[in-house]
Amino acid sequence: MAEVNTDQGGGKEKGGKHSKVRAKKASTHIDMTPMVDLAFLLLTFFMLTTTFSKPKTVEINMPLKDGEPTKVNNAITVLLSDKDKVFWYFGEFKPDETQLNQTDFSDNGIRKILLDKNSAAHAEVKRLEDELAKRQIADSTFKRLAVEAKSQKSALMVLIKTDDKAKYRNVIDILDELSIASVGKYAVVDMMKDEYDLIQKMN
Repeated sequence: MAEVNTDQGGGKEKGGKHSKVRAKKASTHIDMTPMVDLAFLLLTFFMLTTTFSKPKTVEINMPLKDGEPTKVNNAITVLLSDKDKVFWYFGEFKPDETQLNQTDFSDNGIRKILLDKNSAAHAEVKRLEDELAKRQIADSTFKRLAVEAKSQKSALMVLIKTDDKAKYRNVIDILDELSIASVGKYAVVDMMKDEYDLIQKMN
């Protein structure tokens, strides 16, 4: 009658006192269920506690084709050209009198000019931002009052004009500078031939 060997490898082989002892093999199976549960708990926690950023849009005011020309009272006209050059003048353009001023996109460039010309509206917006940070006003109230501060009569108006050599990145840069200086009234308009001729003389 055959015997059934129930030895699991931990006993001695037959052969006397010099027989070898087999090492017992340990199981290598790892239960991953707790790790998966923990991963899903962490994922759920971060999804519920994270504040998703709201998409930001840039509003650009474009003039109507058949409408009235944009008024330039208390306005700066910014002219963008190649090699990141920025030209500007204040007030209405007069062919025989207007002179272009050249600047750049540095902190002491067009940003300083916009902040100086729009100081009243910028200060009001900063005051509203401080009140919002201290939770003295609601977010909806801040947005409404900020729009009113940027749209008041004394606030600066900016006209943005580009020639055929200007880069799209420069338009985005000037829009960022307008946002930093709290300028809410601006429009992208076509460059006049006299303005283009002045740029060519300065290049």
